[in-house]
Parts: sequence; C-alpha cells; structure tokens
Amino acid sequence: MTRLRLGPLLRYVDEAAATIWVETDRPSTAEVRCADGAGGREHTFQVAGHHYALIPVTGLTPGSDTSYEVFLDGRQVWPLPDSPFPPSTIRTPSGADDDEIRISFGSCRWAAPPSSEHDPVGPDALDTLAAKLAAHPDHVRPNVLVLLGDQVYADMVSKATRSWLAARRDLREPPGAQVADYEEYTHLYYESWLDPEVRWLLSTVPSCMIFDDHDVIDDWNTSESWLAEMRATPWWNERILSGLMSYWVYQHLGNLTPAELAADALYTAVRATPDGTDDLRAFAAESDRDPARTRWSYRRDFGRVRLLMVDTRGARVLKESERAMLDAGEAAWLREQALADRESSDHLLIGTSLPWLLPHLIHEAEGWNAALARGERGARWARFAEDLRRRSDLEHWAAFPRSFEALTELIAEAGTGPSAPATVCVLSGDVHHAYAAEPTWPNGEHAPDARILQLTCSPVHNSIHRSVKWGFRFGWSKAGRALGRRFARHGRLGKQPIKWRRTGGPWFGNQLMTLTLRGRTARLRLDQAQRVRGSSPRLETIEDTQLTP
Repeated sequence: MTRLRLGPLLRYVDEAAATIWVETDRPSTAEVRCADGAGGREHTFQVAGHHYALIPVTGLTPGSDTSYEVFLDGRQVWPLPDSPFPPSTIRTPSGADDDEIRISFGSCRWAAPPSSEHDPVGPDALDTLAAKLAAHPDHVRPNVLVLLGDQVYADMVSKATRSWLAARRDLREPPGAQVADYEEYTHLYYESWLDPEVRWLLSTVPSCMIFDDHDVIDDWNTSESWLAEMRATPWWNERILSGLMSYWVYQHLGNLTPAELAADALYTAVRATPDGTDDLRAFAAESDRDPARTRWSYRRDFGRVRLLMVDTRGARVLKESERAMLDAGEAAWLREQALADRESSDHLLIGTSLPWLLPHLIHEAEGWNAALARGERGARWARFAEDLRRRSDLEHWAAFPRSFEALTELIAEAGTGPSAPATVCVLSGDVHHAYAAEPTWPNGEHAPDARILQLTCSPVHNSIHRSVKWGFRFGWSKAGRALGRRFARHGRLGKQPIKWRRTGGPWFGNQLMTLTLRGRTARLRLDQAQRVRGSSPRLETIEDTQLTP
C-alpha cells in the first residue's frame, strides 16, 4: 500500500491550472481530484531512492475556490484521516485587471519543535498564520507565499535531527552535526514540512521559493578563497551536490510554470528513466562547476503584478577582481525581465534573499570590506578583510559595489517613464529583523516615477542576539552614518548613487509581511507571531501602511 510521505504542496496556480507536489514511499500514480471536476495525474519519478510527482491540475475555473483530494494508485491519502484542518483548496484568480493580489513573504525558518516542547525562539509565524486561516476558512488569505531563503538549515540542525544523524554516522567526523548527503537533506524537509500546521498551509496557499546560504551552508559562496577552502575538504563535494539536488526536487521544480516544466530538458530526462539520480547528480555537478550554465532565478506573474525571484547565491562571480552578485547572463536576464512589456505591470517585485538597502553603517562597512579585500590598502588589510567578511557575514549587495550600482540603475530605469509601474519593491530577508527603506536620488528631477521601496522581513522562525539588535538600530542612526562615512573614506569608496532613509522598523520577532496590491494601489502590513498567556500564539498586526494613494 503506497503512502504519502510528504506534501501535498500547492505550488503554481493561474486562472485554469495548478501544480501540486508530493513525495510517496514507492513508485505510484499520483492523482488530484477536485470537487468541481478538475484534476490531473502523474507517475512518480525516482531520485536517490525517493519518489516524487509534480501533478498538473487542469480544467480549473477562473475565480473559483475548489477543494481537492490526493490519491495514490487509486487510494485516497489526502486529507489525512481525522484531520482537524479544513479541506485543502485551490483558489484561482479571475484574470481581471482589478483582482486584488496579496503576497505574504519572509525568510529564515528554523523547523519548529513539536507542540509539546518548549520553543526557544518563540512562536512560528507560519504555524500561527496556518492556525488563523484554519480557524477562519473564509478569511482572506494570501494569493501566494514567497519564501526568500533558508527554508531549511543544513548547518544548524535541531537536537532531534542531531540525534538522528548520530544514529547514522560518527559525528566526530566532518561535517559533524550538519547534513552530509541527499538522504540527510530529505530529513530536514520532513522535519520542517511535516509540521501539521505548515503542512496544511502549504497544501492550500501557493508558494514561491528561493534558496539562501543556510539551505546549503552559512557563508555559501561568500568569496573565491572561501570556495577554494571548501572544495579542498573531503566532504564538501557530496554536500554541495546533495544540496543542489534536493533544492531542485523540493523547491525549484514547483517554482516553474507548466510551460516551463514542459520545456525543461532535465525534468523530462529524470521522468523518462526508472532512476533519475545520475542525471540530476550530473546537473548538480555542472551547476557547481560552472554556475553560469544554470538559472535558478525565475519570473511569476500574478495578474498585473510581476515577481522576479533572483538567485543571489549560485549566480555569483567570486574572482576578487571581478566580484559580482550576478554573472553576466543572470544580470542580462534580470534586466530583460524587469524592462519587458512594462505597460503590462502595475507593480514590479524583485525577490532577493539579501537586502539591497541596509542600515547605512552596515552598507558602508561592507563596501569598505570589499575594497580592502581586493587590495585597496595592501595585502595585510586584504587578509584582515577576508577574515572579517566571513566572521561578520559581509556579503550583501553592498559587498558587491558594482552590482549594487547596476541594480540601483535598473530599478530607476524600470520605475521611470509613462509605462512605469506604480511601485518597484525589493523583497528581502536574511537579516533576522524587518524594516522598510526608501531611496532618493541626488538630482530630484531624475528621480523615478514609481515609488521605490526596500521591504525586508525576517525571520519567520528564528532569533537574533540582543547585541545584534542594538547594532542594527545603531546602523540607522546619525552616529552610525558618521562612522560609516569614516569606513568609506578609509576604503577610498566613491559617492553612493542614491541616498535612502528608513521608513519603518526595525521590528524584531517572528514575522511575515504582506503586500496587498489592487490596480496601482499598494498596502503593506507586518504581522508578528506573539505568545498570549492562556491561549495559543496569534498574529498581531504591528504595522499597516498605505504605500500608494
């Protein structure tokens, strides 16, 4: 009897079609049956002894909300027996230009412990959102959940996972209490996505995902020398191949549209063979050896809202003299997608796990560090800068100055002219707090027509040390700016192309931001998961701001 091992995850949804991802415990035919007669079926494919299917659901009605069930070899496996949750449903947009689109986003979710155990980092924002929606099935819910990195932590495992690893191998051998291979990666996804609330939430709210460093390892691709050191270790090759393989299976495939899936040669090859492990492993090895040959970035359109999810980890150029956040092909793709058919979009969203605009002190410190690391002050300073870069995670857009300037110029161009969108919003995470920032251009007459915003929301479920909170607050202050200018002078940095100011936050806690977009209007809400004495955690709205008239 075939069992449902993980899922279902509702991934892509448009007016008439959807995709639903599942993992099963053996080869089988997976089928989705909707209450309105829509549905689809797909035979599973195999990778490393695991069995998966991405089921295309067709025949959906625009503007509808239909419940669905999952069958394996003709036997119903979802909803689970005696489930306390409402039926999982697929809500399709109507396709009308005035559809209201709600996009909830955040990053950095450490797997929540069982409900019977104390949670050291506080209530999980996804768990809390799920509880809210389950208790009020008719409540307005997100059209899509955008997860901006660190969906799993391969290098910071829970106590339960550490015990599981110790039963598998000797943790005194590298990489110790971190995941080492594909099987161990699958365990991380089970731990995270079998959480009952999150499992139900991901079955009924579509999702878009992109990786960040902890999906592989802290500081992933931070520098050329870092990568050389990692490749010299005996365990890194298996780690990176397994990380990329599991990301492709568990996260990347569901990001793609049905048309993109049909045109994907690797997806076709993996499904055409009894065991796709070798094909996928060869792809992962090629992606690691020559990142420019793989594109993890992608575009999704929600009516007149365009979302560009940008890979800021795998697409980097690490040679010190040529450092770039995006290689030439990736940068060209981003430019093309941001500027094409601008009249068809009222809002442009750029999803990048790493913030574009940081507190001023941190921004200048990262630029200073980049200048020293490339030799601006000599070899001794360069060695110091490399060590500091790794210890302090100085690897955001500011640490790639030419890429920062290029992104700034692209955002200004995309937001300028009669066909410009009403807003250009950069959605980010990573930094374990939330804030909003808005740039201004030195010459006001050349300022974009769109409202430009950096919206950062993190973590979904993690923590931050009190001293780091102080550092982020100080980074926005006048004193922090003055100190930042000293760093800039020492690093012989040029003048920044823009200025910016914090317009909201910083907010600390487990949280989600939601953009509500209708026509050319935009509204931003920040919700935090908070403990309530004598009852379950709940989401509290901390900020609710109209961004456009």
